[in-house]
Amino acid sequence: MPATDLSLLIEAAYEAGKIATRYTGPRAKRWDKPGGAGPVTEADLAVNEMLKRDLSSNRPDYGWLSEETEDSSDRLNREKVFIIDPIDGTRNFVEGSRTWAHSIAVAEHGEVTAAVIYLPMRNLIYAAAKGQGATLNGEPIQTSDPGIMHEAEILAAKPNLDPRHWQSGNVPVFVKAYRPSLAYRMALVAQGRFDGMLTLRPSWEWDIAAGDLILREAGGLCTDRLGQDLRFNNAHPRLNGVVAAGPNLHGQIFIHLDPRGPGLPG
Repeated sequence: MPATDLSLLIEAAYEAGKIATRYTGPRAKRWDKPGGAGPVTEADLAVNEMLKRDLSSNRPDYGWLSEETEDSSDRLNREKVFIIDPIDGTRNFVEGSRTWAHSIAVAEHGEVTAAVIYLPMRNLIYAAAKGQGATLNGEPIQTSDPGIMHEAEILAAKPNLDPRHWQSGNVPVFVKAYRPSLAYRMALVAQGRFDGMLTLRPSWEWDIAAGDLILREAGGLCTDRLGQDLRFNNAHPRLNGVVAAGPNLHGQIFIHLDPRGPGLPG
């Protein structure tokens, strides 16, 4: 079934790209979400509406979790659930950038089993089904795994370099880089373009569900900031950060991370 679900997700992702690219980014109508949750545009809502209609009509027994749909506890009673970010990187979309993505996944009993990250403006489609490997535009991809951390190129926003996150306040040496879409960051690590990525703040499930499977199917490890496996379709759909890399580098990162650093309460 993961392969069948993946075919459905790929088809939906291409349709999402057609819809989103009809809008002109900076000219798309936009609103700011309450509580400083960031912008949303008419493109986000149009993509979300199409995905909800098409995916749910094909899999009526699946639950639904999306950044742009009011959440419902109904999904907690479903064996499988769609986890969707209609446009990951909305700020970049608004600015007219090409680095935004559609992130679409299916989780079964908390584990992602099919996933797609599609960047229509860059003609990149990352995909994976459980047990079948990960691909970029149909070609197999694999994570890198450098032997020495200080030579590794790791995607990390500036707040992750706060000394509070690291043992004895010592931020380890590595080559730092950044890309605005969290889903794209995860896909780039799966591709081997970068060696690792981390975000040590609480992270919404829809931002990382697709990337979790694509990374793992590409041979990497993907955990929260405490080293625990990521589990999805939680009552409160937020996870305790993400650390992703090849197995060797993943272990090296955790030698330096301080588990007592700021993260989810409790």
